[in-house]
Amino acid sequence: MFNLQTEQPVHASLVVEHTVPRGKGIAFRRWHAKLTRTAWRFKGYIRTDLLPPVKGKSQLKWYSIVHFDSPENLNAWLKSKDREAVINAEDHPVESYQFKSFTTGLEGWFSPKIGGEQLGLGPPAWKQNLAVVLGLYPTLMIQSVLLGALGFMKNLPHPSAMLLDNFISCSILTWLVMPWVTRTLSFWLQPAAQPLPQKLNALGTIAVIGVLGGLLMLFSELRI
Repeated sequence: MFNLQTEQPVHASLVVEHTVPRGKGIAFRRWHAKLTRTAWRFKGYIRTDLLPPVKGKSQLKWYSIVHFDSPENLNAWLKSKDREAVINAEDHPVESYQFKSFTTGLEGWFSPKIGGEQLGLGPPAWKQNLAVVLGLYPTLMIQSVLLGALGFMKNLPHPSAMLLDNFISCSILTWLVMPWVTRTLSFWLQPAAQPLPQKLNALGTIAVIGVLGGLLMLFSELRI
């Protein structure tokens, strides 16, 4: 008796929400069919599911699910000029759209943006968390020293101080720290389905842990 082990294929599906004005349903279907035809020509395309619209007062929310056989092939179509031409056509009936395929809630900091679109093909969850700690730890340490030196939060009630402190931290992370962290570690923060060489993966992991250790010793020495 032989035991044959087959590796399960990694599929990639993307949910897209289209906001369409009422009365534009037929035009949207035609436009969406044209968009789907661009995917047909790409390697790994499986199918597109178009769901019935959710009705609003003046708009319809159409949801489609695009299926490819791998994140790499899905990403190739998302970045293609064929798709971009249909999306940017002057006669398209879509007011706005958004799409995501997230798993941790942190991918907004790590997923690439193309023409204002956020792609949900982020790195593994453990890398996302480690990178966030790398950005968050020095931010909180330095912020606590600066806010303590200014002293303007001392007279605030603790809940108010915590709310303000978190708002400042999240703002600094979103617009300053995490963009720098993701650019610096871009060689290591690759999509989960895109394997890295073991040496490169280990190098990035050791670098992040080493920097965190160095920051710990620095702040301990400074007694911050």
